[in-house]
Amino acid sequence: MLQQTRVAAVVERYEAFLRRFPTVQALGAAEEAEVLALWSGLGYYRRARMLHRAARYVSGDLGGAMPATAARLRELPGVGAYTSAAIASIAYGEPVAVLDGNVERVVQRLAGWGSEAAAGQARLMRETEQLAQKLLDPARPGNFNQAMMELGATVCLPRNPQCLTCPVHAHCRTRGEHPSRKRASMRSQDAAYALVMRGGESWQGEPEVLLVRRGAHETVMPGLWELPALREAEVPDLRVRLKVKHAIMQVQYTVRVRAVAEEDLDALAIPAGDRAWVRVCELEAMALTGLARKVLLRSNLPELAPTPANA
Repeated sequence: MLQQTRVAAVVERYEAFLRRFPTVQALGAAEEAEVLALWSGLGYYRRARMLHRAARYVSGDLGGAMPATAARLRELPGVGAYTSAAIASIAYGEPVAVLDGNVERVVQRLAGWGSEAAAGQARLMRETEQLAQKLLDPARPGNFNQAMMELGATVCLPRNPQCLTCPVHAHCRTRGEHPSRKRASMRSQDAAYALVMRGGESWQGEPEVLLVRRGAHETVMPGLWELPALREAEVPDLRVRLKVKHAIMQVQYTVRVRAVAEEDLDALAIPAGDRAWVRVCELEAMALTGLARKVLLRSNLPELAPTPANA
């Protein structure tokens, strides 16, 4: 959960996740839709799918026994170099260096290597990994790795590093910021969605919202539920019920939400796959996209849990 998301946004979801799935066996036995529902709003849903697949592999193929080395951990679905090294060193004491963005910055500054090395990024990363492994304290690898990550997160900052209070200041060849890397610029895009509801005093039954499921072939958030997308991104101001900003990767969306009657939906919406009427009281348990959760929350549907700040 913390790999792409801030701690403040994760804590509540982490606690709820562990209450529902206290063991790897419980997670492995769950349906993917339930896992995604508890992940809803955190974004990067591939992480949840891979975690679920890894739990099924451990509980099924490995008899519930977690691998204890970085090499074996990397055999699990979704586990890469960083995650495997972190688990192996912290949980099992294997002397393998963790290399996340913070550690990478610390190591390169210690060595005096620029962030845009003339030798090329591939070689720079290989040399950074080798130096991180050389610096590692083999007697306490877990503590050392956590200390390096904390040093980069709190002292050796990307901007305005606190060099005068740094415990390794005397050994650092950079003592300051690297030249900044060029960031990919955000692009703007308009989008529009339909809010289709039924219920209330004029209809017997609880209020319901119409949702559509993203296809399994979608490259982003496959299988999650969202509001019906409208054909036209521009919505007349008089018909806009809600307008929100929502960022996905390098795109900043301006999203307009229009209240649409069920009988008008086919003429206005982009054809989609599965549709379902969902009771408002059941929305929290749905595997919603972050945007859908944000829109429904701001539409004053009280049963829906708040969305984390970065969703």
